[in-house]
Amino acid sequence: MKITETIAAISTSAGNSGIGIIRISGDEAIEIADKIFKSKKQGKKLKDVESHTVHFGSIMDGEKMIDQVLVIVMKNPHSYTGEDTVEIDCHGGMLILQKVLRLVIKNGARNAEPGEFTKRAFLNGRIDLSQAEAVMDLINSSNDFALTSSIEQLKGGVSDKIKEIRSDIIYHIAFIESALDDPEHISLDGYQDEIGKMLNKDMSDIKKLIDTFDNGKIMKEGIKTVILGKPNAGKSSLLNLMLGEERAIVTDIEGTTRDTLEENINLNGLSLKIIDTAGIRNTDDKVEQIGVSKAKEIASGADLVIYVVDGSRAIDENDKEIIELIKDKQAIILINKSDINMVIDVEKLKKESGRDVIIFSAKEGTGMDLLEDEIRNLFYSGKVSYNDQVYITNSRHKEALDNAYDSLCKVKDSVENGMPEDFYSIDLMDAYTYLGLIIGESVEDDLVNEIFSKFCMGK
Repeated sequence: MKITETIAAISTSAGNSGIGIIRISGDEAIEIADKIFKSKKQGKKLKDVESHTVHFGSIMDGEKMIDQVLVIVMKNPHSYTGEDTVEIDCHGGMLILQKVLRLVIKNGARNAEPGEFTKRAFLNGRIDLSQAEAVMDLINSSNDFALTSSIEQLKGGVSDKIKEIRSDIIYHIAFIESALDDPEHISLDGYQDEIGKMLNKDMSDIKKLIDTFDNGKIMKEGIKTVILGKPNAGKSSLLNLMLGEERAIVTDIEGTTRDTLEENINLNGLSLKIIDTAGIRNTDDKVEQIGVSKAKEIASGADLVIYVVDGSRAIDENDKEIIELIKDKQAIILINKSDINMVIDVEKLKKESGRDVIIFSAKEGTGMDLLEDEIRNLFYSGKVSYNDQVYITNSRHKEALDNAYDSLCKVKDSVENGMPEDFYSIDLMDAYTYLGLIIGESVEDDLVNEIFSKFCMGK
C-alpha cells in the first residue's frame, strides 16, 4: 500500500539548544515547505532545487517572520525514509520549534507518530527490520560496546548473515521441489550429502549467533550487579567509590541500608546496573528482615554478585549463608578494609567459597583496577573489542534464531533417518520463515506497529 500522508515532527530533544530540527516527509513535503519558506534569493522555490542542497531564508506565517532558518531538501528515493524529505534547521528553543511545527501542520502535514520516520524507511525498503531496531538501540546506547554493536547491526551485520543463511535454505527448497516435479531431469541421487554439508554450515552459523546473545544482552542492557555482604562490610562505600560520589549513606552504625539503592554506572566502557542492598544477618528488627529478604531475592536474579567481606572480622554464620547464596552465581569476592589490620582467614574464605578473592580498600580505592579486570574477564572473556563480530542483542531475534535452529535440527534428523526429501521442505521452509522475521519479511503488521511504537518522537 502506498503511503500518501505527509508527516512532520520535531527531531531534536526537548530543551533549549543552539539548533532545533523539524523533519517533514512524504509526497507533499516540499510543497508544504514552499508554502512557508521564503528564500533569501527572491523567487527561488524548493521544488525547483537539486536534491541534497541547503538553502537559507525565513519561515513565514503570512507576512510575519517566525525565524531565520536553513532548509535541507532531500528528494526521493535518496532520503532516510525513501520519500521527499525536508528538514528545517531553526534556532533552538521549544517555543520556536512548536510554532514552526504548527505552521507545517496547518499547511497540510500531520503529526508523526513515535518512530514513524524509521517505520517508513522500513516500509519503503530503505532498511530492514533488524536495522530499524538497531536505530533505537543506537540512540539508547549507554556504553562503547552497545554503541559499536548497534552501529554494526545498522550497517547490516545481522541482516547480511541472516540473508546469507536464508539464501542457502531457499536454494535447497527450490531444488527439492524442482526434483520432485521433474525427476527425469533433476536427480536426487547423493543429495543427502549435499544438504548435510549445508545444514552443518548454517546450523553452526546460527548457533554462533545464538551464543552471542548473553554477552550481547549485557552489552545492550548492562550487567545487573548486586552488592552483598554483612552490615558495615563496606557495601555502600564501594557503591560510592564506583559512582565517584557520595550517593549512599555511610556510617559506623550497622544496618544503615535497609532497602535497595540502584544506580547505572559506566566502568571504563562497561555498563553496570548496580544495586546496593541491606546487610545480611540474623535480626529481630522486622524492617531490617524485609531488607535482608529483598537482598537475597534480588541476588538470585543478578548477572553478577559482588560479595563484600569485612577483613577486620572473622568469618561467621552470616558469611556462610552468603557463600551458599552465591555458589551458583557469577560472583566476585572483595575483602574490604585492607587499610586496617585484617583478622580474616583469607585461605579459609577461599576454601569455603571455592573462589579467589580480591584484597580491597573502599576507603583508599586500592584494588579497584583488579575489580574492573575481573568483571571484564567474567563477562567478556578478556576481550573488549567488538568491531569484527556480530552480536545478537534483541530477544526477538534470539527467539527466531532458536526456532530456526530447531527446524534445521528436524531436517537433519530426517536426512539421517532416510526420510523422503519432501519431508525436508516443510522444516526448511519453517527455518526460512523464522529467519525472515528478524529482517521483517512476512512479519505481521501488529508486530511492526509494536516495535516502532517504542521509538522516540521525531525518529
